[in-house]
Amino acid sequence: MTEIASRTALITGGASGIGLLMGESLLQKGLARLIVCDLSEANIAAAAPRLGPKAEFHRIDVTDTPALLDLTARIDQTGRPVDLLINNAGIVVGRPFAQHSAADIERTMAVNATALMQLTRALLPGMIARGEGHVVNIASAAGMVSNPGMSVYCASKWAVIGWSDSLRLEMEAAATGVRVTTVIPYYIDTGMFDGVRSPIIPILKPEPAVARIIRAIERDRVFLRMPGIVNILPLVRGLLPRRAFDVVVGRWFGIYDSMSGFTGRKE
Repeated sequence: MTEIASRTALITGGASGIGLLMGESLLQKGLARLIVCDLSEANIAAAAPRLGPKAEFHRIDVTDTPALLDLTARIDQTGRPVDLLINNAGIVVGRPFAQHSAADIERTMAVNATALMQLTRALLPGMIARGEGHVVNIASAAGMVSNPGMSVYCASKWAVIGWSDSLRLEMEAAATGVRVTTVIPYYIDTGMFDGVRSPIIPILKPEPAVARIIRAIERDRVFLRMPGIVNILPLVRGLLPRRAFDVVVGRWFGIYDSMSGFTGRKE
């Protein structure tokens, strides 16, 4: 079991959406120190009064690896190292791949995949030395199912799932005491995916989704897929021929058309 009370947590993308809600939930459970990394000054300003004096904010671009390394070094110098790392920051470009720019591709992969690895790499030696720690990686069901209109986002989340579980296996094989949880949610109604359509599978509400994530952290879950129907995706994909899978998931469940009305968050 992962103990939250009296610990230090770092959340990327922690000033809005489920990142903000996770921070609030952790503080309610007695977290001693919350480190919030976010790129948006407006979101940080709005989140500060909600999270209170135990939260500290760092305006940082998670793709800026030197800035991340500088931040982690300063955290170590305080003598209150990070016990719980939640890699939550993410972006999506909701358009066909042929309409992506080179910058769209590079930034999506950098924010959604590479930044997680770099930040974890910086904090992992300290966790291993202490014999404890927990890394939580927020992936997506898009990392399990190909989806038109979000191909690069899918690629980034496939990368997160593969890397995250490989990291877990390494930590377990070496008996480091470091836990790794991979969270694989369907669309969550935070504004990031405004305009998506999902006639069969319900779009997740943020508060219940966050409650399940926190519970999964406390219980050291390896994977958290939600809603429950997402758990059967690996089995269905393995049993059905590819074209039949396209019909069931794409046509019957409407997944392949889900991004057709995508507008995204209005900044």
